[in-house]
Amino acid sequence: MRPLLLGLSGPSSSGKTTLSRLLRDIFPAHQLAILHLDDFYLTDAEIPIKNGIQDWDCIESLNLPLLRSTLAYIKEEGAIPPSFTSKEDQNSVGAHNVPAALISTLQDQVRRLVNEKHWSRRIIIVDGFLLYSNDMAEIRSLFDVRLFLRTSYATAKKRREARSGYVTLEGFWEDPPGYVDQVVWPNYVDDHAFLFEAKDVDGELDGKLCAELGIQGMPRDAEGDMGKCLEWAVQILDSTIRENEA
Repeated sequence: MRPLLLGLSGPSSSGKTTLSRLLRDIFPAHQLAILHLDDFYLTDAEIPIKNGIQDWDCIESLNLPLLRSTLAYIKEEGAIPPSFTSKEDQNSVGAHNVPAALISTLQDQVRRLVNEKHWSRRIIIVDGFLLYSNDMAEIRSLFDVRLFLRTSYATAKKRREARSGYVTLEGFWEDPPGYVDQVVWPNYVDDHAFLFEAKDVDGELDGKLCAELGIQGMPRDAEGDMGKCLEWAVQILDSTIRENEA
């Protein structure tokens, strides 16, 4: 059965992986899986060097043929390829601070919904920092649901610089000093300014363009509040399931 493919994108450190894992906890284990764009980096030696620094935050750092073939398999088979191994699940994320009572309430809501609607399609979340850029338009078009998280430069910088580093294909990467200012945030602006009014990533999303692209932006009051962000994502999936009964 064809899966429901959910794209979850936004800047580095906006909460994509945290939200993905929370949704995986809330839905029945057999019904939701996560595919991380970070699992499609090229080998460490192939990551492009720009201005003397390896750039892990550009499209050239990704193995796009492998990503395309993996998504094609998911679309056809309804599951992540059994031979696929995630290194991203070895990377930790910060505390989500979502109350256990809210998680339990949402689990009950989802359980009732799945039973009521006899929902049997798998949900595959694809979590990635570049999914909606114009350079990824082909990939963007594959998603049935497109959620976009956002965060401020100050928050992204604080969260990213608090991380110890990242497991890679061949070892471990630690951001060098100044990496957010020199690479991460400028790349985010270059790739996503077109989604915002007046191309201002600190302003409001361009509602008309996002509607045309099927991108649903996280409410502003959910920035910095993963509980509100989780409720928003669950509500969208609730509506999607009701509109697309199995």
